[in-house]
Amino acid sequence: MSEVVLSTLNARYIHASLGLRYLYANMGELQDRTRLQEFTIEQRPEDIVEQLLTPNVSIIGFGVYIWNVLKTTEVIRLIKVIRPDINIIIGGPEVSYEVDEQPITALADFLILGQADVSFSELCHQILDNNPPPKIVSSLPFSLSTLASPYPFYNEQDIAHRVIYVEASRGCPFKCEFCLSSLDKTAVAFDLKVFLDHMQKLIERGARQFKFVDRTFNLKADTSKEILNFFLNHIDKGLFLHFELIPDRLPEILLELLPKFPANSLQFEIGIQSFNPCVQKRISRRQNHEKTCHNLRWIRENTEAHIHADLIFGLPGETLSSFGEGFDLLYELNPQEIQVGILKRLRGTPIARHTEEFDMRYMSTPPYRILAHKDADFETVQRMVRFARYWDLIGNSGRFNHTLPLLLQKGPFHQFMSLSDWLFNTTTQTHRIALNRLFDLLHEFMSNTYTGPIEEFEAALLADYKNNKLKGLPNFAKDNVKPKTSNPTISNAGQRQQRHNKA
Repeated sequence: MSEVVLSTLNARYIHASLGLRYLYANMGELQDRTRLQEFTIEQRPEDIVEQLLTPNVSIIGFGVYIWNVLKTTEVIRLIKVIRPDINIIIGGPEVSYEVDEQPITALADFLILGQADVSFSELCHQILDNNPPPKIVSSLPFSLSTLASPYPFYNEQDIAHRVIYVEASRGCPFKCEFCLSSLDKTAVAFDLKVFLDHMQKLIERGARQFKFVDRTFNLKADTSKEILNFFLNHIDKGLFLHFELIPDRLPEILLELLPKFPANSLQFEIGIQSFNPCVQKRISRRQNHEKTCHNLRWIRENTEAHIHADLIFGLPGETLSSFGEGFDLLYELNPQEIQVGILKRLRGTPIARHTEEFDMRYMSTPPYRILAHKDADFETVQRMVRFARYWDLIGNSGRFNHTLPLLLQKGPFHQFMSLSDWLFNTTTQTHRIALNRLFDLLHEFMSNTYTGPIEEFEAALLADYKNNKLKGLPNFAKDNVKPKTSNPTISNAGQRQQRHNKA
């Protein structure tokens, strides 16, 4: 039986932990005594603990992130009640900074700060040799070339049913203050030939969905070109690739390749965050406005790539008005998705330096979301939280392709904010709104606000309803259906005339 367990709680089953597989790959001679066990945050802590506590376990390591820290804390607390003899090691971005303030760090026996790829194995050796170090372990720098690869440890179940996370480089050279990657000194690439050899083996094993976790995939054009060419040679196998792009960097060498990828094969996550130049400067974000807009337009007009573009509300100095202007501009650039995020103060990020000047107030528990600042009070932030949720339901879902342009034609941000306010005042809900009901709610809202022919909007709404393959008719369409006559091609008056003639 295993003496060491590597575990984490993923947000969803489809997410397979790349970090755990790095740790497992680099366990050395302890690998045969180690097992990897993943859960999701939807599972009950006591059920997770029951699966972890096999008799021979003496060490359990947990990967801790913003989305799982609360549930992981509950799991560790239970383990310490049932099996206090087990050594608990925690690591990950959520517990690498401000550690003295966290209940989970008090419960754990050991804490690894920073990249634990090598340090975890070393710590396990020390514990098993009865020579444990102090509780807090700071991982030492290492060369990426010394790491054993995690990719052989995606199993057949992962390959068949889960997204395969990969990285061709680690780190980020940019200093955006809301992001933990701002603490990196630079981006460092893995050996490209070795990396592509592992990708080849994954494809041969049947992997089809690859999500690159690189913060800056297009940082070095020559490397990006080789990776894209590699996957293009296998694109007939039905691959789906996700990359995060720097928005204002799209060199000629990539312009030649991107149009060659077919539909449903490329997704680009493009972080805009803010179009406000004063806000960009304040948070140390370098972004060329003209190039960013040009590149987004070019990708939409010349490729089949799906663009997922990010904006963040709540940055210091960003008002509701300036955010709305940025939203309208991004909507006009026409990405398939606009992700409206609400600022989070991640532990360790330099965004904290603006707290006093801008009176920035955050939740004290995950996800540490902004509650208010001097340019956006609590009510305004709450409106934007609801806006983001409803935008996901309506704008990003792909369910309202005919309806959305009519809904937003008088100004995307202003019009959708009006809808968002109305939806919440009408339903007091942001979740668990049945799709059928959502169609009727949109009809009710537009019946009172749409200045064009309401029949035009109803036709668009009905087309989307049918495209969603919902059964029956929505209520607004039922109201417009006339009772059937015995002969649908003859009017009621015509039927009366027929009866008269027969008489």
